[in-house]
Amino acid sequence: MIQNNFMPEGWDNVVSTLDGNNINEVINNKTTLQGIVTDCDNDFNLHIDLGNYQGIMPRSEVEGINLQRNGLPKTNLCTGKVNKFVQFKVKDVGNNGIAILSRKDVQSEALNWVKKDLSVGDIVTGIVKRVESYGVFIEIGGGVVGLAHIEDLSVARIKSAFERVSIGQKLEVMVKSIDRESGKLILSYKELLGTWEENADKFDVGQRTKGIVRETEKHKNGIFIELLPNLVGMAEYVDGLEYGQEVNVYIKRIDYERRKVKLLVV
Repeated sequence: MIQNNFMPEGWDNVVSTLDGNNINEVINNKTTLQGIVTDCDNDFNLHIDLGNYQGIMPRSEVEGINLQRNGLPKTNLCTGKVNKFVQFKVKDVGNNGIAILSRKDVQSEALNWVKKDLSVGDIVTGIVKRVESYGVFIEIGGGVVGLAHIEDLSVARIKSAFERVSIGQKLEVMVKSIDRESGKLILSYKELLGTWEENADKFDVGQRTKGIVRETEKHKNGIFIELLPNLVGMAEYVDGLEYGQEVNVYIKRIDYERRKVKLLVV
């Protein structure tokens, strides 16, 4: 079942607006809204255009998870959000008509959801926020981010996570583990790419297709070639092939019992 309690920032690209008819309802119901940061001032407060209202998010309300010892988010976290979507709740509206916003309150609510309601095996929506050599950081909602290790991006082994995902990409991931105390999440993408059987059913013996070389060193049984991210076949070794090279292959055999695909580079 797909959990939709929270959506990642920018998932639907909808910008919220405030007016005299809905401002009190939004505050009283603690509704989560979304907007684009237009500026980060000298005090690292964020400014957001809400239509009939101007919104300001004090630096102390920007982040509730990754804080410095002084209890405030790093300055680059604030400046890095300019021209990006953020989610927030409206705490109050001053006499000057400026709405006081809090992203921290949204994070707190989302983190509570992760700790109490989310379960291992749940499928959640996410947006790729950062890519490292060891994996991908994916926001699953309310500013809460989980890590998908590179080995959990596909069955086929890859050298870079960028071979599977890109920053800003929207995708669904499975919750692999949850630290209930800290809210730390480990996610997996490969479960959403289909089972071996589902991928193998897309091909036929005798078919010619394209594959991607995933190994360049000679192996006693041959060389691994990716047909799909969750389907890898074995071909006889051919000199001169390079990692990541696209090659034409002939499917010699599909063994469902042993989950093996025999290929021939042509």
